[in-house]
Amino acid sequence: MELILIRHGETVWNKEGRVQGFSDTDLSDVGLHHARQLALSLKDHQIHSIFSSPLIRAQKTARIINQYHNVPLCLESGLMEMDQGDFEGLSYQELMAREKDFLRKWISDPASVKMPNGESFIELQARAWKVIEGIIIKPDNALIVSHNFTIASILCKIKNISLSEFRSVHVDTASKTIVRFRDRSASIELFNDRTHLRSGNG
Repeated sequence: MELILIRHGETVWNKEGRVQGFSDTDLSDVGLHHARQLALSLKDHQIHSIFSSPLIRAQKTARIINQYHNVPLCLESGLMEMDQGDFEGLSYQELMAREKDFLRKWISDPASVKMPNGESFIELQARAWKVIEGIIIKPDNALIVSHNFTIASILCKIKNISLSEFRSVHVDTASKTIVRFRDRSASIELFNDRTHLRSGNG
């Protein structure tokens, strides 16, 4: 089966460089435009079901894509972004100024660090992978719309690499990554593709 991993389109907080986890931020105008371009690039793909984080930025991206497919769309809380806890809404500049000790720990061992009043990467991966397991046992192609850290945690699991290597599987907004599952093996056939954005504005 083919699993298509989509990161939602740009939000205002993405543009402003703010920490964005459970905060329910909407797509920016550019994000909407990119989501439509992404949807066009997927219109001829055979997709049997769509699963999305319930956060509006992911859900809206998923619904735009589904305009070309009209397949069941299931909202899965396990696909939400990492709960950033006390860091939600902070600018990256504020975070770097206030939380230097925490950031040092995060850079050295991101897998074991827990966001203050939020969650850890390990907790995120456990809930996200539970959703993935339920999807890939079926033979039908599926598309997932999710978030930066969530998709990274899924790809780390697929590649069988440590969460400390998550930066090697970072995906950009409005990108698509395609994973092919055959028997018990998985191969990444397309990674962080955004070629569909080259022809448009923004």
